[in-house]
Amino acid sequence: MSTYPPYTLNNNMVNKITSIVQKIEKIHYYTHLDRFPQLRKENRINSIYSSLAIEGNSLSFDDVKKVIEWWTVLWKQKDIQEVKNAYKAYEMLECIDPFSINDLKKVHEVMTFLTIEDNWKFRNHWEGVYEWEKVIFMAPPHGLVPQLVQQLFDWIVSAWENVNPLIISSVFHYEFVFIHPFSDWNWRMARYWNTLLLSKWEDIFTYLPIETMIKKHQEKYYEAINICDHKWNSDLFIEFMLNMIDEELESVIVNGPKMNTELWWDWLSKNEEIIIEYIKNNWKVWAKEIIEGTSLADSTTRRILKNLVKKKVLKTTSKIENDPTNKYELVGL
Repeated sequence: MSTYPPYTLNNNMVNKITSIVQKIEKIHYYTHLDRFPQLRKENRINSIYSSLAIEGNSLSFDDVKKVIEWWTVLWKQKDIQEVKNAYKAYEMLECIDPFSINDLKKVHEVMTFLTIEDNWKFRNHWEGVYEWEKVIFMAPPHGLVPQLVQQLFDWIVSAWENVNPLIISSVFHYEFVFIHPFSDWNWRMARYWNTLLLSKWEDIFTYLPIETMIKKHQEKYYEAINICDHKWNSDLFIEFMLNMIDEELESVIVNGPKMNTELWWDWLSKNEEIIIEYIKNNWKVWAKEIIEGTSLADSTTRRILKNLVKKKVLKTTSKIENDPTNKYELVGL
């Protein structure tokens, strides 16, 4: 494998990769996420909202959803156009070749339609980040951009069979931002390509996109990249990404995937299904009624009810946990 780009695999990375793979297997076993097309749609909207919000788009999540669903939103035309472009680009996700530079340019062209002039073309000028008059980051000379991008894509092709995609996607993400190949939208393209690479490896990342995770850890995200710029390797950024993904998957295991009530059905155990069905047919019911109506054991029923309330599948009429007048109903009904 090529020595480009520079990073060093360490024990912490290996341990996190092992943990992530184990969590993915557990989530696949219990959730069957591929049965939830609505979850895919909701998280795609969240991806678009998160990635644009990180870069300063001022539309709220609800407004982003309205734009995507063709509702009229009165706001800055540029912000609205960015949402339309991003939605079109994310709808292309499954058809894009993550190893193709031509596809990279195609996505950039879609992402930046009517928002910048030199879309899809690599930059032809110096690019830097300034704090007042002090240069805090200078991207490689523009004359080297085509060569550096080609090297990066050659590396992911050669590494794909031998290096875990969690590492490949993180290294690509950092190196792409460092190269800064376009005049604008480099950060958003890096996050898009990270999701693309991971979803090619594991479909779960179509449902749990990187963009949404990063928005939750935005400050640490920029901090990790800044430190790596000074160390000339992507080690810290790789560790940041692995820690973040591991934490997010743990949250899914504990709390379940974020979806509406109807989509919870395949997440439930057999006894949970029995209890949910009883509540659906009887609207608001006491625990005693559920026990009698389902013939499940008292302790089993109360344990399941407590768990479903915690997962926000059920809600109670009283906020006092052991209130004898408490009734249970489905969230959203």
